[in-house]
Amino acid sequence: MNDRSDQAVREIVIVGGGTAGWMTAAALSQKLAGTDTKIRLIESAEIGTVGVGEATLPQIREFNRLLDIDEAELMARTSATIKLGIEFRDWGRAGDHYIHPFGVHGEPIGPADFHHYWIRQNAVGQAEDFGSYCLPIVAAREGRFDTPPASPVSPLQDYTYAFQFDASLYAAFLADYAGARGTKRIEGKVVAVDSDGESGFIRSVTLASGQGIEGDLFIDCSGFRGLLIEQEMETGFADWSEWLPCNRAFAVPCAISGRVGPYTRATARSAGWQWRIPLQHRIGNGHVYCNRYISDQDAVDVLMANLEGEPVADPKQLFFTTGKRNRLWNRNCVAIGLSGGFLEPLESTSIDLIQSGILNLIALFPDKHCASSDVDEYNRLMDLEYDRIRDFLMLHYVLNQRDEPFWQDMREMKWPDSLRDKIEAFKRRALVPHYDHGLFQPASWLSVFLGQNLLPESWDPRADAMGAGDLAVRLSDIRAMIASDVDRMSEHLALIEQYRATYIGGSA
Repeated sequence: MNDRSDQAVREIVIVGGGTAGWMTAAALSQKLAGTDTKIRLIESAEIGTVGVGEATLPQIREFNRLLDIDEAELMARTSATIKLGIEFRDWGRAGDHYIHPFGVHGEPIGPADFHHYWIRQNAVGQAEDFGSYCLPIVAAREGRFDTPPASPVSPLQDYTYAFQFDASLYAAFLADYAGARGTKRIEGKVVAVDSDGESGFIRSVTLASGQGIEGDLFIDCSGFRGLLIEQEMETGFADWSEWLPCNRAFAVPCAISGRVGPYTRATARSAGWQWRIPLQHRIGNGHVYCNRYISDQDAVDVLMANLEGEPVADPKQLFFTTGKRNRLWNRNCVAIGLSGGFLEPLESTSIDLIQSGILNLIALFPDKHCASSDVDEYNRLMDLEYDRIRDFLMLHYVLNQRDEPFWQDMREMKWPDSLRDKIEAFKRRALVPHYDHGLFQPASWLSVFLGQNLLPESWDPRADAMGAGDLAVRLSDIRAMIASDVDRMSEHLALIEQYRATYIGGSA
């Protein structure tokens, strides 16, 4: 009788640190606690990390809960602020602005979804701004935040939040966490990879020092290089530049001079867009652009001219190609983070894709043979995640009404059928995509559809059953309830200072 334990993965080798590597190490060290499996992470101080992804999505809170991390301590240690959503400026037309929130708009007021009633009222010019019916949007604009109640009295109070933090500090926090649970960090640079000639499985990697490190499962967190997944395994890359052509960015931090509100900002520019991410100690800024429409010098000039405070470092240029590996799990190698693919940071999806890769790996954790059924399912799930995020990012671009050549070309490009179908369904009947499994749910799509001036031709006829007077009263009541709830909330910065005093200042 075969001993199944002989086939168990005993040695996990993570190549690369940074956010992806240490998130992976932390999660695996927690989930595999008490087993004989050893985790080793190889990173070199000589190799820098991208390190500009500072905004997250609410799913990060689930990851932190999985690791039993105290949120308040994490925020203090990573210079974090709260994020209730992303504000988009000038994406439809110059002067437009809206917020994509982490919460729903309105509440049930009849058999149709709330947005159908708003669209009906808006059609006769009697609806207020759509965002004014969403509690996290109003709170973000007022600079307020309180942790959502565990049992909300009203659907209006059913919202969530994420963080804006220093990604390098988050990686360091998780490195301590993983180290305390047995993960061994090895300083070194991988210079060679040894694979089995028959199966193609990786057997070991060799460091510049000459040290060889064997493993059963290898996780590639080496960044854009794809040291294992591409340079060794030649997995191939699906280039999505035809749909998301921005291919460069400049990033620079600056001093804080304005209000540190609980939201990220993305402002459209002539050939791309600029991010603003407020942390406790600085503002993160960047200009994402396509070099076919603007020179590098002009791009950095645009960024530096639109900082709110004095720069505290020199701008750093990044080069990238949007897309993903043809297979994120190939044989006994799993690519997590930038080694697996890159989608521009417009909706703060980079860390979420890392998290999805980790959690799917844990759910399908293999033995030494890495069964093809598990590998195929992992790749199916990750492909679906990337595809749906790609469509949602494209939505922001194709719904613009700007005049510059870049934006005109984005409107006129050939759209994936999956995106075209979603847009047409909303344009005709105000139908919104809903996934059983997917990152962006109806509230997200609604925010962009309506925020960028796509008004449907019709709505759910059930919304017509309510009298005009009754509908006006219900909509007014919702706005009043939200305003009242927000008035009772704490100041965002007061909460941040409380966390700092507790975990940094030493007070109880």
